[in-house]
Amino acid sequence: MVDVRPHWWYLAGPVSVLAVVIAGSAYGWVNSMATVFDWLTIVALVLAALWLIGRYLKWANTRLIVTNSRLVERKGVLGRRGREIPLSALTDIGYHQTIFERIIGAGDVLLESAGRDGREVFPDLPHPAAIQNEIHAQADACRRRIAGPGPVASIPEQIDQLDRLRRRGVISDQEFASKKAQLLDRL
Repeated sequence: MVDVRPHWWYLAGPVSVLAVVIAGSAYGWVNSMATVFDWLTIVALVLAALWLIGRYLKWANTRLIVTNSRLVERKGVLGRRGREIPLSALTDIGYHQTIFERIIGAGDVLLESAGRDGREVFPDLPHPAAIQNEIHAQADACRRRIAGPGPVASIPEQIDQLDRLRRRGVISDQEFASKKAQLLDRL
């Protein structure tokens, strides 16, 4: 199962702006510039802090969850939004990373599913290749569960399989004879 939030890179923009504004404010206060500059820096600080807080709340309340039967996305701070995609309906699972995203370990996971319009994009996820592999593995397992068990071997084939296990020493001669008798009783 996978349960992830967006990559920390999602917060880099607001953090950078806040750091630049704080540095500019400190420089202005040290050099005692005009009072208009003081008010502008306070406004810039408040706006940068609000942007960071808003982005953090959005980051903290966004989740992508991959279960053994579906993919679930939940997001929203005040209003909540969710969507679920059955793994059995997925037709294409991919990911996209720029060179920079490869360096920091972030990227987008791209999904196509039957009955949906276009591509579903889950942006800014950590380790998108690993998430893609896990979605693919869970989707394959889901399809195998839906398809049911494969064909059952005939009784002679089952006896042959038991004999191979006996010859390899996995089961004893007594276990082989007992299982063989059970199979022959079904005839």
